Amino acid sequence: MTETPARLRPRVETVDPRTLKLLDVNARYMRKEEFDRLVANIRADGCLTSTPLVWNDAENGYREVLSGNHRVQASIEAELDEIDVMVIDQYLTKQQRIAMQLSHNSIAGEDDPATLKHLYEQLDDVDWRAYSGLDDADLALLAEVQPEGLSEANLDFATVQLIFLPAELDAARKALDEARVGQDVTWLAARADYEPTLDTLASTHAAHKVGNVATALHAILAIAERHLTDLQEGYTSPEGDPLHTGLVGLETVLGARTLPAPAAVTINKAIARAQGLGEIPKGQGWQLLERLAGEYLSGPNHTPAEQG
Repeated sequence: MTETPARLRPRVETVDPRTLKLLDVNARYMRKEEFDRLVANIRADGCLTSTPLVWNDAENGYREVLSGNHRVQASIEAELDEIDVMVIDQYLTKQQRIAMQLSHNSIAGEDDPATLKHLYEQLDDVDWRAYSGLDDADLALLAEVQPEGLSEANLDFATVQLIFLPAELDAARKALDEARVGQDVTWLAARADYEPTLDTLASTHAAHKVGNVATALHAILAIAERHLTDLQEGYTSPEGDPLHTGLVGLETVLGARTLPAPAAVTINKAIARAQGLGEIPKGQGWQLLERLAGEYLSGPNHTPAEQG
């Protein structure tokens, strides 16, 4: 700067945001989800809670927004008729206006992570946490804490993103899809299960010497795949009686998701014949398997189970 600029004397004025001219070139960008959150916050507040800076270009007869372009745009999207702005009436050169714009974008200060985290944890309501615009990544929780220590954050909710390598993606998708087979209810995990889940992940991380959560989860799914028959505890009592009449996966009975093709062909032929003779309903091939198993255990007088 060749000379000291005159001291600015801005004033506050209430204006219709639609009458303001936005910057043609704005270095500050905002992702769509951030802008949508800003609009939602303004709509909830019914006003702007921070004041945009506007330059009154008296020569050309318009007011240009130097700082707060996204807030002005969001206030229009939120259908506000009036907003408060800080107006500079003094003449500003183009270089002054650009320098002022850049300074407002760059001089933002820094947050102390510990203080930020402490304040964030005082927000008990999910909506207010969303309103704050912060998440675990902003608080640097995921980058600085080991898996077994995540429970110390005591967050009421968390967003988990799993990233699989191409070679692992198909196997993971198949395992997760098969886990949903037969499930027609919505379930909510108990908070008491949160720490055991993290402990299991931490143990898997250590045992396999991996740092990726998706890789650890893949290892856990592989272990579960090898112990499918352990799922019988969910529908079989210690005395050997059924605990419910719902449907269960055949893999929990056979201990495998596949069987040799010749065996499958033989079973299919037997089921087709039994259906053709009217001994079992179509689509209920399992009844033949149950009848054969029952006769093997207790003779031909075995009473078949009813479909749940």
